[in-house]
Amino acid sequence: MRLLLAEDDPELSQNLRKQLKKQGFAVDIADNGVDAEFMGNEEPYDTVILDLGLPQRSGLEVLKNWRKQNNAVPVIVLTARDAWHERVDGFKAGADDYLGKPFHFEELLMRTQALLRRHHKSIGDNIESSGLTLDEERQTVTLATGVRVDLTGTEFRLLRYFMLNPDKILTKTRLTEHVYDQNFDKDSNLIEVYVRHLRQIIGKESIITKRGQGYIFKGKSASHPI
Repeated sequence: MRLLLAEDDPELSQNLRKQLKKQGFAVDIADNGVDAEFMGNEEPYDTVILDLGLPQRSGLEVLKNWRKQNNAVPVIVLTARDAWHERVDGFKAGADDYLGKPFHFEELLMRTQALLRRHHKSIGDNIESSGLTLDEERQTVTLATGVRVDLTGTEFRLLRYFMLNPDKILTKTRLTEHVYDQNFDKDSNLIEVYVRHLRQIIGKESIITKRGQGYIFKGKSASHPI
């Protein structure tokens, strides 16, 4: 999943980016409100972590502008812990959740994952589809046979996006935009390579190629999809 981190503290943003990447997120950074608003409108982010105290344009204004433009990207706002009025203003502007500074990374991670689950109308602790169970914490997939397989970072991100979007035609461009950050070469054939890797792990029949269109992950409705 691809995430925008709008934070002007360079040490904090780089630290969060490093930790989020370890947890299977592709992360882009904006250090001011003008860039954050532009990037949030131009790129298909799965979620945004938005500091309200951004320079050039406040995070609150950025959020209001997104919502006015019908940009419904899920947003977690970061506020000073004692600034209750900022939290209220953030929710009024369209925030989905908030976290007060300072915070523990584990809480941010749990809130981010929970927000994504709600956005995809999913429940539970793991992603389940078509007999597969994806463990986000361990970045493993358990097959219908009960065998658990460790995944590389790219395999995990790609399979997670497939399983959260079953039975949809997903173009290579769309997959690239949600699996990699903005520095990735979108003309690369790596998506094809990793689709082939996943087929070797979960079975060729699980991912269908639609010629000239993209790929379809064959999913089944599950009572506990994530």
